[in-house]
Amino acid sequence: MCKECGCGATGGNTRLQFTVEGYTEDSAKKMEKKLLGMAGVLYVHIHAHDGETTIDYAPAKTKLTEIMNAFSEEGLTANL
Repeated sequence: MCKECGCGATGGNTRLQFTVEGYTEDSAKKMEKKLLGMAGVLYVHIHAHDGETTIDYAPAKTKLTEIMNAFSEEGLTANL
């Protein structure tokens, strides 16, 4: 749950689980920080070795296209 506004307390969040091509240890850490800085992104967990990525977010605050664009901006390929 978000500490600032309490979003997530009543549900309505979405969990994405997918793979991403192109991670290094550094890029995975950078991506995690970037995603957590987006409004509505509540949780991010990345396995750099195999690309497994999990994101919990509030679609009312962050659109899926914004999340996917963040990967493209870093030169990563998200496979939904």
